[in-house]
Amino acid sequence: MTMNNTWKQLIEEEKAKTYFNDMMKIIDQSRQNTTVYPAEDNVFSAFELCPFEDIKVVVIGQDPYHQPNQAMGLSFSVMPETPLPKSLINIFKELEDDLGVKNTNGDLSHWAKQGVFLINNVLTVEESTPLSHRNIGWETFTDRMMKELNEKQEFLIFVLWGKEAQKKTAMIDHRHKILCAPHPSPLSSYRGFFGSKPFSTINKILKDKKMPEIDWRTDV
Repeated sequence: MTMNNTWKQLIEEEKAKTYFNDMMKIIDQSRQNTTVYPAEDNVFSAFELCPFEDIKVVVIGQDPYHQPNQAMGLSFSVMPETPLPKSLINIFKELEDDLGVKNTNGDLSHWAKQGVFLINNVLTVEESTPLSHRNIGWETFTDRMMKELNEKQEFLIFVLWGKEAQKKTAMIDHRHKILCAPHPSPLSSYRGFFGSKPFSTINKILKDKKMPEIDWRTDV
């Protein structure tokens, strides 16, 4: 899979920095000692599937799923044929209630190819150990990418589900639209995620901006 030149340049700039090299050493060591998700080839899938200039919507997740055959480099997405994690079940429930779209396939690549940038705050994780790669450098990396999107794009819709994602609000200026709601996890989904209607809201904003709406189906 090839990567858009803008993303490629930005990532190469970060790879040249000390923090990134230190982080890679930690991740390489983790891969030697345990299982790390996603697979090395999929760590930057969000960047490969969604060219910088084509992005319309940014959905920020926390860190990858930490069980086998789940993480694929897109926030909230799982590999085809994989049972749906609880957060994704709740996302699909809200989608069906909102727009009547019923999905059974948890691979969100179809969304990404339409300009929905599905990025986690932290891009790797050790098996069965959520947040195990927090504070090793990924936050610095993803903050840089968010700042670049904020500064270089004329208009984006940022979807911030949960308190961790909402910390990014400070780096998003008034030109863009921010949609906030509780995280879709079982612990918080009933505190306002259900009924927030993010999918119809996104499409209405895009339509008002004369931009193509998102086809939220995954079974295509």
